[in-house]
Amino acid sequence: MSQQPASTVNELIAGSAGGAAQVLVGQPLDTVKTRAQIAPRPMDILVRTIRTEGFFALYKGMASPLIGIAGVNSLLFASYATSKRIISPFPQLTLPQIGLAGAMAGAANAVLASPVEMFKVRMQGQYDAATDKRLRDVAREMWKDWGFKRGIMRGYWVTVAREIPAYAGYPVFTVTAFEFSKRQFQTRYGEHVPVWALLTSGATGGIAYWLCCYPLDVIKSRIQLRPTPPTSRPWTYINSELRSIVADSGVSGLFRGLSPSCNIPAAASTFAAFELTREFLRELTGV
Repeated sequence: MSQQPASTVNELIAGSAGGAAQVLVGQPLDTVKTRAQIAPRPMDILVRTIRTEGFFALYKGMASPLIGIAGVNSLLFASYATSKRIISPFPQLTLPQIGLAGAMAGAANAVLASPVEMFKVRMQGQYDAATDKRLRDVAREMWKDWGFKRGIMRGYWVTVAREIPAYAGYPVFTVTAFEFSKRQFQTRYGEHVPVWALLTSGATGGIAYWLCCYPLDVIKSRIQLRPTPPTSRPWTYINSELRSIVADSGVSGLFRGLSPSCNIPAAASTFAAFELTREFLRELTGV
């Protein structure tokens, strides 16, 4: 196997490891975030969920991202690595170049992220009622009733709109925040930084991600949970949903659930698992 394909395979495997870590560590707070976004009014989601449905209700909807996150994160990290090679033949990119690579990776990532998150949101939006459905039932229903474009891929364009600024938005963006933080540690500890430094860098990247795109994530969750799909053009229905949220809850409605979304353990574990797995594979394969 030549060096470049082997490097891509390593990045795909490392991305899968990062994705699995993200889901296993971050699902409870993600459930709280989603339910806060779609709740008709602010409430104590965490306490209410545990009290009425039990602790494991916080893991509701985990199957979809756990099945799909390997592909999603593999696509993200591989697209990011490929984009960096397209932008510059040199390994050490400037921060603006890293931002451009992140934007390209984010746009590519939406292809898989949108359906995975749509199924997750629809599972998390069930409140332990007799009518609750399993993942396979939700998938079958969306396909049967609405087909691929309006069912499985519902919310695709708002996911694209979210991912591009999330990974390359001004003034800070996820990948740049991670890379900047990691480079600061490398100036002190050398090329191989301690695990805690990777965790800290990953947390920085995760927080930057949500600060750049959170209102669009709220809009996405509401669109994907609708009983019927939007019928207008993407910009029109995204703008319509934004106006509806502001009319109902004010500007603060666009930030409902922001605190649990800054899921520091999940973000830290994602980037750390990716970096550690990639380093292990590099030593194992020599590429």
